[in-house]
Amino acid sequence: MSTDTNLLGKGLIRLGILVFLFIASPILLTMGFKAFDRFTESPKIYIAYLLILVGFAALIFTIYFAFKTFKIISNSLFNNK
Repeated sequence: MSTDTNLLGKGLIRLGILVFLFIASPILLTMGFKAFDRFTESPKIYIAYLLILVGFAALIFTIYFAFKTFKIISNSLFNNK
């Protein structure tokens, strides 16, 4: 029962990306909702809708990416192939 170091390295790199996504996706949502309050004219409000849509997509992807990352790390530690 030894640790697969190559797979662990891949998991730790993904963990770093995951931390960035945990920070970036709520910031995108906050920017979208603030833009939605600030912009009332027709061409600019589409930017707010786009930011909200991208923020929710990033949030869903972050949750999916977290499950995949923790699966890779657990497979590297416990040798579940």
